[in-house]
Amino acid sequence: MKNQLLVSLHGGHSGEFCSHAKDHLEDIILRYIDLGFTKVGITEHIPPAHEDFIYPDEKMLGLTVENLEKRFAAYFQKLRSLQKKYASEIQIFAGMETETYAGYAAHIKTLISRFNPDYIVGSVHHVNDICFDYSREDYDRVVALCGSHEALYEQYFDHQMDMILTLKPFVVAHFDLVRIFDPEYEKRLLIPSIREKILRNLGLIKSLNLVLDFNLRPLKRGEKEPYITTSIRKTAKEMGIPLVPGDDSHGVSEAGGHVERAITILASEGFGTDWPDPILIT
Repeated sequence: MKNQLLVSLHGGHSGEFCSHAKDHLEDIILRYIDLGFTKVGITEHIPPAHEDFIYPDEKMLGLTVENLEKRFAAYFQKLRSLQKKYASEIQIFAGMETETYAGYAAHIKTLISRFNPDYIVGSVHHVNDICFDYSREDYDRVVALCGSHEALYEQYFDHQMDMILTLKPFVVAHFDLVRIFDPEYEKRLLIPSIREKILRNLGLIKSLNLVLDFNLRPLKRGEKEPYITTSIRKTAKEMGIPLVPGDDSHGVSEAGGHVERAITILASEGFGTDWPDPILIT
């Protein structure tokens, strides 16, 4: 049975096109259909701009930048065919999840020109060109290089501001991902110097008519709340910024995960559930 409220605008990573995911993309699409989704955004990770940004799992498989570029081209070809194949059953938006590191702007604009995605999801996984969310060890290393957790948070939100202004992504992904391995994140996000940057970035999102990813992956890991945390959600609500569920799924078993819970949370907090359709903002 179809449910107009069921939507995810950040997810659908598959083992075909993502080294840390599982299953075939078509099987993931079929799972969304089985769950009653009428719309879904598929947002595979972009290939790296340089070999320095190949992820550890990709390096272990011996993948090169050229391999990953070919895989990404195959992803878009497959996704466009699935859009047509299942058009009568589900509306599929063909997207991509970006990165933010040295050279990202020109790289992503080249990908947009080549593949013409329906929309993009703007992410920050790197600070000072080092990925901080792959493991706790990586996170602790970036904290040490920055000098403190507070400095990491400030640099993260500065990188995020640059990404928002440069790419204008329809969906700003996991806004507070920087907290991923920090048990003290709730009080850290309220530190005035950090809070100021959060408010600045939310103001940009509002002014550009972007939406925030209500990212549900932390719930899959057993954490107590999604990205975005309660204090930032409250501010987003006051500013009139839409939040849209993103299951950030990495396989059939995760497709649609916790979306119904997300809808309940957002509705209880006064957010609208008339989800906007994604577009490519230029």
